[in-house]
Order: sequence, then structure tokens, then C-alpha cells
Amino acid sequence: MPTAQVDRQMAAVKPSKTSTLFNRLERAGTLAEDLVLLIILVSMILLAGVQIFLRNFFDASLFWGDEMLRLMVLWLTLAGGLAASRMDKHISIEVLDRFLPRGAQIIAKIIIDLFTASICALFAWHSARFVMGSFEFGDVLMKNTPAWVMQSVLPIGFGLMAYRHVVLAIKRIFDPATPADEKGAGQ
Repeated sequence: MPTAQVDRQMAAVKPSKTSTLFNRLERAGTLAEDLVLLIILVSMILLAGVQIFLRNFFDASLFWGDEMLRLMVLWLTLAGGLAASRMDKHISIEVLDRFLPRGAQIIAKIIIDLFTASICALFAWHSARFVMGSFEFGDVLMKNTPAWVMQSVLPIGFGLMAYRHVVLAIKRIFDPATPADEKGAGQ
């Protein structure tokens, strides 16, 4: 009888194949996001350095350099926002946490996550319309690059952030003690 009880306890502790797969996919996605952030940041620093060097020593610059730097700032901002939403580390004002009991705090966070998801989805929708308009008008950047290619990060980034916040809300509904809720004040 005790071995059956231990087997049941071990089965409860042992992660399923599905959860292991999702954990691996989540780690791969996190690694990919961090790699994209790193590549964009290093590329920006190198490109800005080359632009400064060329201007100071050769009185010249890359014709596409300044425009590319502005686009890279856009990409970096959205990639950073996506990484922040991944860990629920985005900017927030946690006034309610001081006054509400634990159960009400979780409900408030679920509402905030769903509100944030809806705002991000709205941004994704309108930025997709903007990108489609850019495609229809044949806008170009850096002399010959279709603008919609570089601007496509807008609907993709905001769409992924909306998805992330829906997932956070669902996690809080089914597991109110998620690690994102256990972060300390000021983190």
C-alpha cells in the first residue's frame, strides 16, 4: 500500500511530456528573443560607430545609416517590450497591491493583463493597417527597400505582446501563485 501511494505522489510531481515540450519551446523562444535583442543592440552600436568614424575622418557617411538606426531603435523597442512582457517585468504602478487582499490582487492583475492585451491587440490591428497602406502605396526606405518589410515589426510585436498578456491572465486564473505574482515590490 505505501508503494502505491509513493507512485501516485511521484506521478503528481513528474512533469508530463506536454509540459516538458512547452517548457522547451518557452526556453527556445526566450533564447531567440534575447538573441534578437543582442544582435540589434550590437548592430546599432557598430553602425553608429561607423557613421561617427566616417563623418569625423572622411566627411562622408553611409546614405542609409541614419534611417537604419531609426528603424533599429523601433525594432529594439518592440523586442524589449516583448521581453519585458514575457517575464511580467514591464512598467507598472502597483498601488492596488498595498490595499487589496491577495485574492482581489490576483483579480485586479487578471483585469490589468486583459486590458493590456486588448490595447496591444488594438495597436497590432492599426499598425497592420498602417503597414498594408505602406505596401499599397509602394513606400520605400533606404532608397530601394520596401517600407512594409521594415515596418512589419509593429503588428508582429504588438500581436505577440497581446498574446503574452492573455497567457499571463490565463496562468493567473488557473494558477494564482504564478512566479510573476510572487515578485517582490520594487522589482
